[in-house]
Amino acid sequence: MRHRYVVAYDVTDPKRLRVVYKKMCGFGDWLQYSVFRCDLSDVELTLMKAAVGAIINHAEDRLMIVDVGRVDGRGAGAFQFIGVARDIPANGAVIV
Repeated sequence: MRHRYVVAYDVTDPKRLRVVYKKMCGFGDWLQYSVFRCDLSDVELTLMKAAVGAIINHAEDRLMIVDVGRVDGRGAGAFQFIGVARDIPANGAVIV
């Protein structure tokens, strides 16, 4: 079963930023700057996390993965972070 993810990243080094962008192009569709839409299986999600996780500096950079549910529109979503995490408010709007 494939899920749709919105993946956004904040990479502090321009060289790493370019490498992450190129790697992410292999996993999804570029939406704007550092934001991609990715329709991934569980295996593909694991591969993407490993690939980008090997590039970023976990003490400085972050990768946010938002599960917006199954590609067919069913299911709930969740936020995940790799690297520096941010608190997500329990209520109200979230602007990424």
